[in-house]
Amino acid sequence: MIRLEGLVKTRSQGDSVFELRVPAFEVAPGSMVAVIGESGCGKSTLLDILALVMAPSSVDRFEIAAHSHAPPADAAALWAGGDEGALAALRREFFGYVLQTGGLLPFLSVRRNIELPGSISGGVPAGRIDALARAMGLEGCLDRMPSSLSIGQRQRAAILRALAHGPHLVLADEPTAAVDKARARAIMDDMHRLAREESAAVVVVTHDTDLVMELADAAYTFDLEAVSPGMTRSVCRPVQGRVK
Repeated sequence: MIRLEGLVKTRSQGDSVFELRVPAFEVAPGSMVAVIGESGCGKSTLLDILALVMAPSSVDRFEIAAHSHAPPADAAALWAGGDEGALAALRREFFGYVLQTGGLLPFLSVRRNIELPGSISGGVPAGRIDALARAMGLEGCLDRMPSSLSIGQRQRAAILRALAHGPHLVLADEPTAAVDKARARAIMDDMHRLAREESAAVVVVTHDTDLVMELADAAYTFDLEAVSPGMTRSVCRPVQGRVK
């Protein structure tokens, strides 16, 4: 579904330079991949690159395919050629997003929030939102405003929004950071179960290793090193021995 090889992303701020290196990274159809590590190691940078919202500084291979038998899109060539139209089309049709704090628009009802990504990509089939809401225990919340929901309900609504338009890959950036341990476990279980039922792969960025590793099919972490007084390098690597 996604295959990265030889990726480098360099970011500078003042006299400080941060370099992320990803020798190899894969997401298989239907899998859950955990990206774990402490703050500042490059987790969110990697997620932004996977989501096609941040260009790599260089990359040997960056392919995206809807499934194992589909011809892959060459994202590396699209970035190199500056083809923003094709990149936007991939973002719109391929991905679903779960943000750290849910990211629901406060002036729209829960239902309208959930409908929004689908309206951009061509609409959501009738009845799909209600069916997903029942599966998430949100059937009584669709016509309420986000401010009337609990934190856990808002995060489940964000997961529902990410899945409503039938994406091939769900990208979740610290989706349980704002909730307690019990709610975090319920949210992660819901996301894992519904994504599997929807045949969507999931990439979860988190610092909560124990929570996500129970569900992950594969996991990646980062090795940080100070290359020089002003430069930090982070190398992404697979976590060995923890693939189900």
